[in-house]
Parts: sequence; C-alpha cells; structure tokens
Amino acid sequence: MNPSIHMTAYLPNIVFAILLSLGIGFFVKNVKKLTRNIKLGRDVDVSDNKPQRWKNMARIALGQTKMVVRPIAGLMHVIVYVGFIIINIEVLEIILDGLLGTHRIFAPLGAFYDFLIGSFEILAFLVIVAVLVFWMRRNIIRLQRFIKPEMTGWPKKDANWILYIELILMLLFLTMNGADYQLQQLNTEYYVKAGAFPVSQYVALLFEGLSIPTLIIIERAAWWIHILGILAFLNYLYYSKHLHILLAFPNTYYGKLTPQGEFNNIESVTNEVKLMMDPSADPFAATSDTEAEPEKFGASDVMDLNWVQLLNAYTCTECGRCTSECPANQTGKKLSPRKIMMDTRDRLEEVGKNMDANNGEFVPDGKQLLDDYISREELWACTTCNACVEACPVSIDPLSIIVEMRRFLVMEQSAAPSDLNNMMSNIENNGAPWPYNQMDRLNWVNE
Repeated sequence: MNPSIHMTAYLPNIVFAILLSLGIGFFVKNVKKLTRNIKLGRDVDVSDNKPQRWKNMARIALGQTKMVVRPIAGLMHVIVYVGFIIINIEVLEIILDGLLGTHRIFAPLGAFYDFLIGSFEILAFLVIVAVLVFWMRRNIIRLQRFIKPEMTGWPKKDANWILYIELILMLLFLTMNGADYQLQQLNTEYYVKAGAFPVSQYVALLFEGLSIPTLIIIERAAWWIHILGILAFLNYLYYSKHLHILLAFPNTYYGKLTPQGEFNNIESVTNEVKLMMDPSADPFAATSDTEAEPEKFGASDVMDLNWVQLLNAYTCTECGRCTSECPANQTGKKLSPRKIMMDTRDRLEEVGKNMDANNGEFVPDGKQLLDDYISREELWACTTCNACVEACPVSIDPLSIIVEMRRFLVMEQSAAPSDLNNMMSNIENNGAPWPYNQMDRLNWVNE
C-alpha cells in the first residue's frame, strides 16, 4: 500500500487525538486556575465527621433531594441531570471510536448495547422536553426569580446559552443515530447493525431517499460536531454558572454540619469574654498562640474569607431559590443572597486575573468585595434567618459571608448602624438591650 494513502486513512484519528488533547488540556488548565483561586481563601478545618459528609454528598448532590422540594423544576432538573450524565457514557464509545478508527466499538455487547442506546435516546428526548420547559420558564413565563436585577446581561445570556447547547447536543445525538440507523437498514459497509433506536428511527424518516454518501456525510458531521461540542462545553463550564456540575459534589461534602443558627465565634474574643466574667481569673495571664488575636476581624475582601466560602461562590447555580425565600428581598430590601454569591465569585475572578497578569502575585488594585461589589445596605438588610441556606439545593451558605463582612464592619471599623451600636452599648453598660439600669427596669409597672 502506498504510504501516503496509509497515512491518509489514519488522518481523522490523528486529528481527533489532537483535538481531544487540546480540549482536555484547556480543561485541566482551567481546573488549576480554579483551584488556585479557591485556595486564596483562609484555611478552615473540615475534616470532621466524614461519614456524615459522605452521606450529605450522596443525598444532596447525587440524590438531588433538595431539588425536588419544588416539584416541577426539580423533576425537570433531575431529567436533565440524569439524562445528560448517562448519555455522556456514550461519549466513551465515541472517544474510543475516534482514536481507534472503529465504529460502535461496544456493539458486541449485543442486547445490553441495544438497551443502552435505547435508554440514551429516551433520556435525550426527555432532556429536550425539559430544556424547552426551562427556556419557557425563563423567557416566556418569566418567573420572578429569573428577572431580578442581578440576572441581567451575562447571567441571563449564560443561562440561555446553556439551554441552547444542551438542546443542540441532544439533537445532534439523535441525528447521528438516525442517519446511522438508516445506513444500517441499507446494509452499508462499516455500519454494523447494532443498537435500539426508539426515538431516532423517527428522525431517520427525514433521511429517506437520500443516497448512502449523503447519509454518511450527515452521520459523520453530527458525530464530529457532537463530540467537539461536548469538549467545548467542558471548557465553557469554567466561565458559566454550570460549573456546579463539577463542584456540587465537593461543595455538599464540605457543607456546614453544625446547626444553621449556630455562628462561629472568634476564639480570642470568646476567651476575653470568659476572662471578664470570671472574677478569679488573672487578666494579665499570657495567652497561647491558638488564642492570639487574628490580624483582621471579619472580611472585607475575598482573601479574608475561607476557602469553603470561595468554593460556595464558584458552585452557585444562580437558580435564585435563596433570593426567592429571603424575607428581606420579599419586602423590597436590596439584599439578594444570590447576588452575594455572584459578587463574591466575580471579585474572586477579578483577583485571579490580576494574579495572571502579574506572574502569580496579587497587586493591590484599590478595590475590595465590600463597597465595590457588596454594599453595606445589603449586608445590614439580612435578618440572619438562614432561609437562603435552607433553600440552596447544593449546600451554599450566603449567610456566612454576610456575617463575616458584618464582623469586619463592627470590629474593624465600628461601622454598625446606630440602633445596633446603641443596643451593644446598653448591653455593655446595663446588661440588657434596653437603656435602663437594672434597678429601674421594673419601674414601668408603676405607671
């Protein structure tokens, strides 16, 4: 055989291998950047109670238990989630076929292969239906939580682009199978009879009367665009709210295990309060290193938050369940827990780009999360009711960020609202929130 002809036969496989390597390479690069950004946060110990953490991850991320609290959206999401993940098992076959030059390499599995392909097709059809429902909810019905101020511009476009991509990938999958099915019926060489096609057999009706070369072009074009689309989608995740596809699992694993109403206390402050309340304690006793006062109380920028909170920001699905449950938002206050997470992620991305431009070092840019992204009005509108935390389907905790930023305002800047400052002064002076000393507290009964 002529060597040039021999090389030409393997050219599609070589091109596929190069494109696959580039797609995976860019994905790995993005994962490294993502990991670096998350690690900019303060360290926090989340090594406790591993059995419960694994249970939470299996129940919430894998089992989707918090999604189905809202039945319609929950069911549609489960269909898209399960369908998209299971259908992409078929990607393994596509990759092997692309590298080895085979066609339906798993066809020898026989009846099991027929069952797999048939299941994939039914799920693909259900995904198409679910995507169309999601699109109508966002763009025609216009549910209130999808038209909040923070959902204009890129967030709105991103949500729709994701739906378009998922729709196109599923249609390409069915088109590929439909053309393949038609070629199988024509006993075309290379297209072995394998697979069950409960949906694409109807798509194949569109191809009746077409010549074999035309059918091959349609099948190959759909095959190539489908796999390249998946690789492109994989790399688009980093820039999209759909990053939660990857991060929901670690985020639910590292989620908060303590009661939702329990706030974390600063050890040095706790010890100081205990010292004040113990008349026998030595006020001049040296404190240990673990009790030393932190360099900074609370958080004014993303680097002051811990890495789990930064992971939360990247995991946010922008679904708006937190905001729709927030009593402050419902009464017209400026606070939106979803915006808190989106702002944190945007600021973290800005810090990451700063580091990229300065050889991995952050150069102060005169900006911070507080005031430049999140206003004080938003922070003080929060009632700390935990409704947002309870509503989140992937265990994100917007309240922890709000509390840390409030802590900075109070302990670093003494910038609490006047009513709160008065209350704290009363507690310090009178042992109660009211402006009366203990001796006068019951005088009202005489009036």
